[in-house]
Amino acid sequence: MTLHGPFGLSVRDQALEAHIRAGLTGVEEGLLEATKSEVPFITEAAQHLVRAGGKRFRPLLVMLAARFGAEPQSRDVISAAVVVELTHLATLYHDDVMDEAEVRRGVPSANAHWDNSVAVLTGDFLFARASHLLADLGPEAVRVQAKAFERLVTGQILETAGPAEGEAPVDHYLQVLAGKTGSLVAVACHLGARMAGADEEATAVLTEYGERIGTAFQLADDVLDIASDSEDSGKTPGTDLREGVPTLPVLHLRAQAAAGGSPEDQALVRLLESDLRDDARHAEALAGLRAHPALALARQDTARCAHSARELLTRLPEGPARTALHDLCDAVVHRVG
Repeated sequence: MTLHGPFGLSVRDQALEAHIRAGLTGVEEGLLEATKSEVPFITEAAQHLVRAGGKRFRPLLVMLAARFGAEPQSRDVISAAVVVELTHLATLYHDDVMDEAEVRRGVPSANAHWDNSVAVLTGDFLFARASHLLADLGPEAVRVQAKAFERLVTGQILETAGPAEGEAPVDHYLQVLAGKTGSLVAVACHLGARMAGADEEATAVLTEYGERIGTAFQLADDVLDIASDSEDSGKTPGTDLREGVPTLPVLHLRAQAAAGGSPEDQALVRLLESDLRDDARHAEALAGLRAHPALALARQDTARCAHSARELLTRLPEGPARTALHDLCDAVVHRVG
């Protein structure tokens, strides 16, 4: 029996498959329950992205990490997955306001559907509901989540501030991603393991794995935004490009151009710095990046990051859950291939 989950991940162990299916079903129920309010409008806004779906990458990792503990079926595991996904959803509401995004997961973003104020306040509402659930998981869980949230916000601020003088933009960007994305994925693995009763060593390994695979996941999104002809990323291809978001392929291009790149490199950089709301310029920029070696460099960075996550798994007990985490590294990279 095979479970075809996120990114084409296949789980061939029946017990693990049943655990993941039951867990993700419980997460969906928990998300809908946690986003209910006595005010119908708040319920509608809070469930806007929940009902739009998503890959549920973080809850999946909670379920897999829980298999390294003695009580993977603990109700606290489900609660932890709901907490992590609610936190992630809250950041999406806020991100869309900051990026002035119009589409999220194939539906109008909350800020486009309503306005910025509704989107920001809805994100705050989701943070509050996540905190309420988190309190029942104990003080350690609260501390872990609080630290990750601090890192997440720090990463967002660093992204806004830009690289410090003399700092390589690519190095700065990877630091930003470790905070903005890696930190919360690390929490997913940490809480999944701890709520199931995993020991400290396994929890530490899984937490670091989450940090690395989370960063690889975001790098894959960067490449997919350029390379995909479909809407596999949940956004229209080239969305980040159109919005002027400096993702990894763009940063590699700029670095090559600054280091004495060809006239074609310089011309492509100038094009990227123009108003890409114009469809013709946007299409030209997208085609230029797809053909440029900078995209291949970004693919290599993604594969390298996923490989570093995979290497950690040798420190965990063998079994179906470890195999699934190993395969997930390949599945994340395959999204860009």
